Amino acid sequence: MPQNTFHASTIPTHSFRRRSYRAGVRLDHVVIAVSDFERSSAFYRDVLGADVVEIDGRVAYRIGDQQLNVHGPGVRPAMVARIPVAPGNSDLCFEWDGSIAGAVAHLEAHGVRIEAGPMTRGGAKGSGASVYFRDPDGTLLELISYAG
Repeated sequence: MPQNTFHASTIPTHSFRRRSYRAGVRLDHVVIAVSDFERSSAFYRDVLGADVVEIDGRVAYRIGDQQLNVHGPGVRPAMVARIPVAPGNSDLCFEWDGSIAGAVAHLEAHGVRIEAGPMTRGGAKGSGASVYFRDPDGTLLELISYAG
């Protein structure tokens, strides 16, 4: 059996400086799988403020400039991952504009149970305060706040 040669200690420490990226390359969308479109659409709309849209007969959630394409019952996409994502098998982080206390209050007001946090975590913009929770299928979600 081949030994895993990847070691986290071989990766340079992230200094959280803005680095230039390859010209023209940006994340466009990710795919999540759900077991119930209505239930998940209500959660992402009501809790995360997503616009629920239909694109080519499929459901997607738009949150700011980001898009989550949604696979679920009855959806047969032309292209899928070698091992398709099952409902509850994703882990996504969203940036929260306000304080992490505000994020916690928002989640609690919607009856969402906090899994972990608030805690300090490293995100795309550096160190922030995060809180973890789950969508109705068990997908791990995180809100991170970079606000002082």
